[in-house]
Amino acid sequence: MSNSQIPVDKLTEAEAASELAWLAKTIFQLDQAYYQDDAPVLDDAEYDALKRRNEEIEQRFPHLIRSDSPSKRVGASASEDFEKVVHSVPMLSLANIFTTQDIYDFIDRIRRFLGLSGSDPLEFVTEPKLDGLSFSALYIKGVFVRGATRGDGAIGEDITENLKAIESFPLRLTGAGVSGSDIPERLEIRGEVFMNKADFFALNRQQLDLGKKAFANPRNAAAGSLRQLDPSITRQRRLSLFGYTFGDVSEEKWKTHEEFLKKIHQWGFPVNPENRLCSSPQEIEKYFNSLSERRSGLAYDIDGAVYKVNRRDYQERLGFLARSPRWAIAHKFPAQQAQTVLKNIRVQVGRTGVLTPVADLEPVNVGGVIVSHATLHNEDEIKRKDIRIGDHVIVQRAGDVIPQIVSVLLDKRPADCAAFVFPCQCPVCGSHVVRIKDEAAQRCSGGLICPAQAVEKLKHFVSRDALNIEGLGAKNTQFFFDRGWVKTAGDIFDLEQRYGSEIRRLDGWGDKSAENLFSSIRKVRNGIGLDKFLFALGIPQVGQATARLLAAHYLSMQALLTQMDLAFDKSSEAYQELIGIESIGEVVAQELLDFFEEDHNRGEVLRLMGSIKIRDFEQNVQKNLPLAGKTLVFTGTLPTLTRSEAKTKALAAGAKVAGSVSKKTDFVVLGEEAGSKAEKARELGVSILSEQDFIDLCNNRK
Repeated sequence: MSNSQIPVDKLTEAEAASELAWLAKTIFQLDQAYYQDDAPVLDDAEYDALKRRNEEIEQRFPHLIRSDSPSKRVGASASEDFEKVVHSVPMLSLANIFTTQDIYDFIDRIRRFLGLSGSDPLEFVTEPKLDGLSFSALYIKGVFVRGATRGDGAIGEDITENLKAIESFPLRLTGAGVSGSDIPERLEIRGEVFMNKADFFALNRQQLDLGKKAFANPRNAAAGSLRQLDPSITRQRRLSLFGYTFGDVSEEKWKTHEEFLKKIHQWGFPVNPENRLCSSPQEIEKYFNSLSERRSGLAYDIDGAVYKVNRRDYQERLGFLARSPRWAIAHKFPAQQAQTVLKNIRVQVGRTGVLTPVADLEPVNVGGVIVSHATLHNEDEIKRKDIRIGDHVIVQRAGDVIPQIVSVLLDKRPADCAAFVFPCQCPVCGSHVVRIKDEAAQRCSGGLICPAQAVEKLKHFVSRDALNIEGLGAKNTQFFFDRGWVKTAGDIFDLEQRYGSEIRRLDGWGDKSAENLFSSIRKVRNGIGLDKFLFALGIPQVGQATARLLAAHYLSMQALLTQMDLAFDKSSEAYQELIGIESIGEVVAQELLDFFEEDHNRGEVLRLMGSIKIRDFEQNVQKNLPLAGKTLVFTGTLPTLTRSEAKTKALAAGAKVAGSVSKKTDFVVLGEEAGSKAEKARELGVSILSEQDFIDLCNNRK
């Protein structure tokens, strides 16, 4: 649950862990709505407030960083409706800043990382941050061959034909095939597709004239138009685009980012004319203020500015974090708020039993979206803000898939407003509500006897990012649960045999709907990826990213179960191996062990393994990378590389970086004052490298 009113420096460790779990779930849902459904439920500035809170907590409690943290994730999974495109160079997003001081801090971090003094020149390309849909366009010998969306950063959707339908998109770069042309043989240009405001208003008038629903904003319109299965619909809508960076390239023929932009503009690819070169934080600040003032007069929507280190050699040295480059950052505009009346407070029960109070509001327009509900997070927040039914409140669309109450207008409080009393019994099953020591969350003690928890676990199991069983969404899952046909996940795979004829006779079903459902269940039965299966189990703190890490490490479900059995002994090598997986520490490990130690859970997993073919995990690793598939551990202080630079180099060379040494470790990179990891490496016979050995390996491409 969120403790968002507690300053980060006042959070206890337990409160921080609880809020990070809540933030991971919430931001994941927001990402799905934005990237995959093209239906954002809050504006970027408010969403970013949530992301920033997550980052601040992680900075104070780095040992609590979750493997499914938003700081490690990009976008959302590609839709099943499109062909998939694997990005040969990950298509990452940008970290965010929000204040003028953040500009100076960003530049200071870069100078420290690069070892530059305050007098050393450092230039930045500044540009508007467009509110559209990111894309990549691959050119071979100057001829366009493939387009893709960003997707989750690793895998996107094939939108080749849709990009071709955009009038300003060049199918062939100017000068391609001409003797002496400096266009690289293989060049992937990345940019943003957007819709101008005038074209957006014209499209909405057309939609309404045809009796169709109007788009909420230009970003939705652009994303919905570009991701049409029928490219002719894309062609009918006036989309625009700008290029802003590159991905895969056979040979870089530019030394600065500014030079790259000038070249693609010369080759006929649209580039934003608002881009500027700045050489100091003062110039960047001036650019941002000017852009903010001119924002409403621009032909297209923007939600901030982007700053990129200009020199390419500096960009290479700075490298990347898990989901964003160190050499670029987005500076976002602030959030919007509105005033309304709180009509009621309801308490919902989630799949983990957590009770969440929700405010029903008098509908109000907040930044172009009608808001009628807001999260209240937990009992403590209600008390801290003294929120009561009947209050006039300030609402901000930040903090959940539904918005958040920022404050109460006490001078407008009705005389008969009474303090809200949080229930001591579950509103669904009547079980006692318990509060774990040092946590803000309150939970129903009913466990699986609580219908709310059981049905919410089932809804998660069949959801789009888990098993993706079409025809068994939230409504139908609830329906089958209420009838007693599906009480556990395993029951789903007996539905057709036990109740097939009855389902076909149900109101609103019929043969076609029933067959679609059974076909989707059979599809899952015939094969599901290990990472999807692990995520579907709904193990606390095991989100998509953690599930993928576990799948990549253990490769098969049987191997994972075997290792979990061994890892119950915390002195065992299996336990050390588990907590040594990157981003999986003792907290996540304990959740896994608790889950598999429970007889009911183990029995259900074994039942599912008998019903579903769980495919072994296959990781897409570029085999030409020098350390592809190798596992490295760093220990001690390296002579010239910071730990961040060393890890960046290792990941770029295809390696996995672990936190502890085991038999599966390939190399231990030894620095000064190395401790027990070096001794463990010698005991196990693991190869030990110096920093120079490591650098040589990274540079020795096959």
